[in-house]
Amino acid sequence: MTIKPLILAVSLLVMGNIAYARNDLPTEASALLIDWNKQVLATAEVEDKFLTLKGLRTAAMLHIAVHDALNAIKPRFSAYHYQGNWPEADPISAAAQAAFTVSVSQYPDQQAQFTTLLHHWLPSDEDKPGRQQGLELGKASAAAILDARTDDGWDGEADYTWHPMTPGVYAEFAEHSDTPEGFVFGSGWAVAKPFMLPKPDQFRAPPPPVINSPAYTEAFKEVKEWGRFESSSRTPDQTHLALWWKDFAENSHNRLARHLVAKEQTDLWSAARLFALLNMSIYDAYINVFDNKFFYNHWRPYTAIRWAANDGNADTEADTSWNNTHQHTYAFPSYPSAHGTACAAAMSALAQTFGDDYAFTMTTEQVDAAGPFSEKITMDPPQRPFARFSDAAVECALSRVYLGIHFRYDSLAGTELGMQIGKYASAHFLQPYK
Repeated sequence: MTIKPLILAVSLLVMGNIAYARNDLPTEASALLIDWNKQVLATAEVEDKFLTLKGLRTAAMLHIAVHDALNAIKPRFSAYHYQGNWPEADPISAAAQAAFTVSVSQYPDQQAQFTTLLHHWLPSDEDKPGRQQGLELGKASAAAILDARTDDGWDGEADYTWHPMTPGVYAEFAEHSDTPEGFVFGSGWAVAKPFMLPKPDQFRAPPPPVINSPAYTEAFKEVKEWGRFESSSRTPDQTHLALWWKDFAENSHNRLARHLVAKEQTDLWSAARLFALLNMSIYDAYINVFDNKFFYNHWRPYTAIRWAANDGNADTEADTSWNNTHQHTYAFPSYPSAHGTACAAAMSALAQTFGDDYAFTMTTEQVDAAGPFSEKITMDPPQRPFARFSDAAVECALSRVYLGIHFRYDSLAGTELGMQIGKYASAHFLQPYK
């Protein structure tokens, strides 16, 4: 694919003190989507650091509302939920109002900043043809998706039963996850309602290797050596990618999508579809992978390596003081990798718009040093180049081995799940009309 010259720039956004300069904005209408995507995700990160599904769910609903509103004006892609016929409505007014309505419904305390962004994008001429119809359409499309997602369980809880220490079974490590005793993260995610998948357990990964198998032994030895703190076997680039990929997928992949939409001057309809598919795919990836995680309840390398003297495998050797690259382990079961699943699903959505054989550079400037409440570290360099989206998905998944928080089979199973979700999305949702 030929990359067009970069003539667009992302609008200035400062949380709590937002200014918009008209000549700082991209010239294409899809800049509207860049602004709203950046604004709502910045709001979400400030509120909960993406440790709930709220921000991702909001982004998905926002972009669905915009997608459906635009295709009620000019049908280029199939609607997700709202179907109407508004050929005279102004698309900018409809898109801005749809994004505003969803955003304010989820973050009412931030209404002032969302109102500023709405007024920035609405046509200044209140008598402009189609403006009022656009506003009504945007409200209708937003109301439809908000109603459809009522009681979808995004913030629900689910019981988790702890098991006695047994080889291969997830065990608590409160001191390493920096969480309260008895806490496990994400059990409620496994039962939330997906956006596209018919059910949370739509795709089931094959079982992980049994603990006394050669496959397990190989994976154990790999993560023990390459994922250990200050490993002499890990190259500087492997350490860099291990840390660089720590940014949550909802943050990093939306940032990449904003960059590519601006760079390629993607039209408003196609960009709306991309952002909707991207955020639904990441959301469903989390739901599906957490269902798998709690189905298999597989232990983390941190436990496996420290407790290996009791695992029944003569070829694994314990290291009771072993620590991983970033000296932190997330407090939920290991298999499959959630990050690997989300990255593969997200990259599949991007490939739907730009094609998989698309060379790009992805930027992550800062990541958490350890857990989500730790200090930030600056990545040097902040960019990593990729020849295709599928290459990036694989590197994302394998980064967790070098980080020391996943076995290789966790990562590969996550990538496969994410690819299945991507294929399902592309076959069933937001299809182009011929």
